[in-house]
Amino acid sequence: MPSRLNPYLTFDGDARQAMEFYKEVFGGTLALNTYGEFGEKEAGDSVDKIMHSQLETDSGFTLMAGDVAPGMEFRPGNTISVSVSGEDDAELRGYWAKLSGDGTVSVPLEMQMWGDVFGMCTDRFGITWLVNISGQTS
Repeated sequence: MPSRLNPYLTFDGDARQAMEFYKEVFGGTLALNTYGEFGEKEAGDSVDKIMHSQLETDSGFTLMAGDVAPGMEFRPGNTISVSVSGEDDAELRGYWAKLSGDGTVSVPLEMQMWGDVFGMCTDRFGITWLVNISGQTS
């Protein structure tokens, strides 16, 4: 397997719901493992929370996530966003519609000065998504 870079998201107890939502958006295969499944002795109330999950899509996307580890503090921030880009207008607009549907749009999906259609939204789980459709003419 070649080296790859992919986002790893941390949630405060709703990683399962978030990753199931992203599977609905992007399709693919989702693997979910709880702290309890890994025999985490310190899991306590976190036994059913997600220790690690991985979504692999037919488009070649990989998204990983988990719930904050037992005993660690959850500190949400705005230092990460996830970018989805390409040339397939229909596919990318479909992702946009689902991601922004119950979220907040900060930049509408429209033609930008660099010649691509671009939009930015924050989904219902607080994750910022950048969608860029290249090769557009209008």
